[in-house]
Amino acid sequence: MGIENTMTEQELIRLEKMKKLQEMGVDPFGEKFIPAHRSQSLKNELQSYTREDLSEKKIFASIAGRMMTKRGKGKAGFAHIQDVEGQIQIYVRKDALTELEFEIFDRADIGDIIGVEGQVFITEAGEISVRAHKLYHITKALKPLPEKFHGITDDDLRFRRRYLDIIMNNDVKERFLKKQLFWSAIRNYLLERGFLEVETPTLEVTAGGAAATPFKTHHNALDLDVFLRISMGELWQKKLLVAGYEKTFEIGRQFRNEGISNEHLQDYTQMEFYWAYADCRDGMDMVKDMYRKITWAVMGGSKFTSRGFEIDMDADWEIYDFETVIKENTGIGIYDTSEKEIKEKLDSLNITYDPSLTFWRLVDVLWKVVRKDLSGPGFLTGQPVQLNPLPKRLKTDLRKVDQMQVILAGSEMGNGYSELNDPLDLEARFNEQRAMSEAGDTEAHNDDDDFIEALKYGMPPAFGFGVSERLFSVMIDKPIRECVLFPLMKPER
Repeated sequence: MGIENTMTEQELIRLEKMKKLQEMGVDPFGEKFIPAHRSQSLKNELQSYTREDLSEKKIFASIAGRMMTKRGKGKAGFAHIQDVEGQIQIYVRKDALTELEFEIFDRADIGDIIGVEGQVFITEAGEISVRAHKLYHITKALKPLPEKFHGITDDDLRFRRRYLDIIMNNDVKERFLKKQLFWSAIRNYLLERGFLEVETPTLEVTAGGAAATPFKTHHNALDLDVFLRISMGELWQKKLLVAGYEKTFEIGRQFRNEGISNEHLQDYTQMEFYWAYADCRDGMDMVKDMYRKITWAVMGGSKFTSRGFEIDMDADWEIYDFETVIKENTGIGIYDTSEKEIKEKLDSLNITYDPSLTFWRLVDVLWKVVRKDLSGPGFLTGQPVQLNPLPKRLKTDLRKVDQMQVILAGSEMGNGYSELNDPLDLEARFNEQRAMSEAGDTEAHNDDDDFIEALKYGMPPAFGFGVSERLFSVMIDKPIRECVLFPLMKPER
């Protein structure tokens, strides 16, 4: 079956127009054109000008973009072309262009990419526009764009054709420009404070540094099973503290072979930093300041609404104690209860859970139930040592670790702690985690003999912290899949 037999009527018409361009000596897909201006920047620069000012000063512009509207027949026409900043109107007259240039415009379809050079003017309706003196064909679109007023409404199709979603929906385009601001704000904050940006392995022999299920693959050259990392180089960065670097951070992709939800993905961007000689109190002060600056950079202020919560990052931050919050909201004291009692409470709350979960994983489920009602901003403290073997213990209560989590809009939005640098204590905790894994806990930490050996050479006390792009999704109040340019999808066929 020939390709033309699978094309729609509109696509066949566009194909014929492409062939006509070729007959005219115009390359449908390949003329270089570097615009000197962008739509919104040009408008901002000229917003104080009157029609008379522009007529007198004769300001010229060079722009390029995708044709989004087109109207007019005969010897003149208007169109809007869209670039990365927005849209700007162009005005075309037959007597101002060559015969070839006007024919290119006349035959152009919505979606084609063109370039224009010409004089800027203001229409009678007050719209800054460009009167074309030269017009360039850049790229022929062989498929029509989605219908203007409805765009793509099917979520599955939007994710598969994200490029169309961005073309048709300016809010989506702006979302990813904001996301760049988010990561730039974090990177610049750390660089300005003397942190060294590092790169650590994505493939690991042992998936360490977090409680999560890894992806497993095989390294052919080494004939070795390896894992995609589940943390942003946590154990590697702590080895760099042993090496003598005092402040490090990494921003990159990490992978967890777990479920999809409004705030969970299998591969996503994470940042982790490590700060020698600091502890959790120092970290809380720094993280609070960093989050406030991120919010101002992304949102233009300190406040945002997310998941029904009104949040002000410049307000005083709450301190939520793990044991106390669970006791106050469920009546259960986590250090004097049983699996049976926790399961009965979860059943009474109509919470779905895996009945094979071990005791401390059931406690964690209970915590996540009560957490959803906490607005924040605040810090969770006092977590049990069984839920994370990597922090130092609290000197005031050895059952607990010196850890904090950022709480926003009922969820965790960052995790940090005073790093355990006692190799003997860590070895004992890894043994406990191994026993938990053998008992069926799929989220227990993997042990790492190589990391313990590094600690035996001496690692200074330190604070470590990590945050993912989930924070960005909460700031703009969107499910996390909406905040990923190209989320993983099953094949269409």
